[in-house]
Amino acid sequence: MMKRLEIGFTLAELLMAFVIFGLLSAIAYPSYTKVLERMKVSQAIADIVLIDTMVERFRAVNGFLPDRLEQLRNAPVLDPWENPYQYLSFDGLNGKGKMRKDKSLVPVNSDYDLYSMGKDGRSQAPFTARASRDDIVRANDGGYVGPVSEY
Repeated sequence: MMKRLEIGFTLAELLMAFVIFGLLSAIAYPSYTKVLERMKVSQAIADIVLIDTMVERFRAVNGFLPDRLEQLRNAPVLDPWENPYQYLSFDGLNGKGKMRKDKSLVPVNSDYDLYSMGKDGRSQAPFTARASRDDIVRANDGGYVGPVSEY
């Protein structure tokens, strides 16, 4: 009598393959999400630099700052986290309450604020506030563009 040739995988072999795949996925996923987040931060920085350039061009042409970002043609409106970029012109602003402030509660800009509210989509004026730590900001009148946590 001839022995029948069995082709295929045993249940143990399939389970082992799934376990190995699961372990590799568990190792790779955190690295992947960190890379994605760094890419979004880099995109927000690039967008803010572009918007800053567009605001300065608007000021050079018109002699005053725009009231809102929609006045700039083709300016990015949403940050990489799908939240609107925040802009506040200080022209005609009464008081310093709405201005972004550093740890000493001193405004970080003298002309306008421009920032992304970051991953959590929340922000407060002082950089020391928990909701502001992930914001991507323009500070020092454009001398710094980057995360609040690194300012």
